[in-house]
Amino acid sequence: MSNITVRPALPIIAAALLMVGLAGAGWFAAKGMERLKTADRYVVVKGSAEKIVDADLVVWPLPHTVGGNDLGEVQRHLDANTAIIRGFFEAAGFKPDEIVVSPPRLEDRWAWAYGDSRPPERYRYATTVSLRTTNVAGALEAVRRTGELVTQGVMIGEDSSPEFDYTKLNDIKPALIAEATAAARDSAVQFAKDSDSRLDGIRSANQGVVSISDRDQSSPQIKRVRVVTTVEYFLRD
Repeated sequence: MSNITVRPALPIIAAALLMVGLAGAGWFAAKGMERLKTADRYVVVKGSAEKIVDADLVVWPLPHTVGGNDLGEVQRHLDANTAIIRGFFEAAGFKPDEIVVSPPRLEDRWAWAYGDSRPPERYRYATTVSLRTTNVAGALEAVRRTGELVTQGVMIGEDSSPEFDYTKLNDIKPALIAEATAAARDSAVQFAKDSDSRLDGIRSANQGVVSISDRDQSSPQIKRVRVVTTVEYFLRD
């Protein structure tokens, strides 16, 4: 009677599974490389939109200073100048609650000076009368008549230029962003066309900074609002 040895089929099965696994790994690797290649292809484009608007708020500070050696006289002089500026604004049609007077600042210039180094005037007293109004046209007219204050003896200090602001940005911002984004997509479509590709989904998007600037130096009451968006689009063959 002969002996028959039956070898197990496990090595064959294991080898088959290994081959299937390698083939599957190769397929997934190929697909992964394909996705990687696609993910590496993208274009960065920018789009912008602008709108010209009128300022709707004016903040106009008028600082003034008086000097002298008699503290009481200096105080009276400062109060008189403050009243003149307030009257100037009220005569221009502005309401009392649109006029703000800052606390006065007193400087004793002899406090740390001695002998010949002392200035001729011991005291300097200063304050600022500010106008804050939405009446932009009225403020512009008053600016043209600022010389009337000088003729009444009020010496206006530096930093007395009015500031014009636009406060309704949220009302126009969505439309500007939409316009800028559409402009960015138009650029991306043209790039894809020129490179024999087509656009896929958005890789990333950045609204960027919304800027408000004067239209030009001679008309600070007219503003330019500008929005720039940056968008990255995937590209496909």
